[in-house]
Amino acid sequence: MTFSERDYFKLAVLFYGLCAMYSVFLWRKGFREDNRINYVLMFAAAIFNTIAMVKRGFSFNRCPVNNIFEAMMFVSWTIVAAYLAIGLFQRLRFLGAFAAPFLLAIGIFALMPGLDVQPQGPGPHFVNGWVSLHAALILLAYGAFGLSSIAGVMYLTQEHDLKFRKLRAVLSRMPSVERLERVTNRALAAGFALLTVGLALVPMIVKQAPGLDLKGDPKVAWSIFVWALYLALLGWRWRFSAGGRAIAWGAIGSFCFVMLTFWGFTLLSPVHTR
Repeated sequence: MTFSERDYFKLAVLFYGLCAMYSVFLWRKGFREDNRINYVLMFAAAIFNTIAMVKRGFSFNRCPVNNIFEAMMFVSWTIVAAYLAIGLFQRLRFLGAFAAPFLLAIGIFALMPGLDVQPQGPGPHFVNGWVSLHAALILLAYGAFGLSSIAGVMYLTQEHDLKFRKLRAVLSRMPSVERLERVTNRALAAGFALLTVGLALVPMIVKQAPGLDLKGDPKVAWSIFVWALYLALLGWRWRFSAGGRAIAWGAIGSFCFVMLTFWGFTLLSPVHTR
């Protein structure tokens, strides 16, 4: 029996689910238990997620970022890959306990019927190198924003425990709020840089496709709004010295907005769905 890329992604989602279930155990134990099992489960999920992306890329001979299913698969891979790199530092491995529910939700949404539809007609199919790079950079940015929101959730959890002098804050192996604040800020800055470069490629794409009209396209307007939203959040942090709590809430709220509206504006866009 031959497994398709969707089958491999389903296995990845299964491991995300197992990781989310184990995360409940870590929560109940106040993050005092060793989290190597969590890291191993995420590593297994990353393997299947990577196989799914590679198979999809080779089966269509293009970068696998052509519809909502592929976009969500790419974003989840970005988040888990970043987590595995950060998780090499033991005290930051608990990011996985917070990332797993996000990844499970993204995976379940991606597998919903009707989202894995290949575009028809003469429109751009992301075969062109500039378009593929544009899409990949923007999805990498969303992955970085997702990581910043996860670090923000950890920050708020740890700050709450410290504020109310809970024993869990003393015995927990979670990183300090200062380190979590740095992770949140750096992930936001990295995501914004990737998003800026990705959007900067649009004029090159339009130049190579003379018939492409982006005026009035809902997805373009939405992307500009998202860029301005994160610019304002970073400006709030660096220009007005906003506190870690405010930035954590901003990172969480902004990423929730992106995830809740991304698919709708993608479906409304005639350029991104044809």
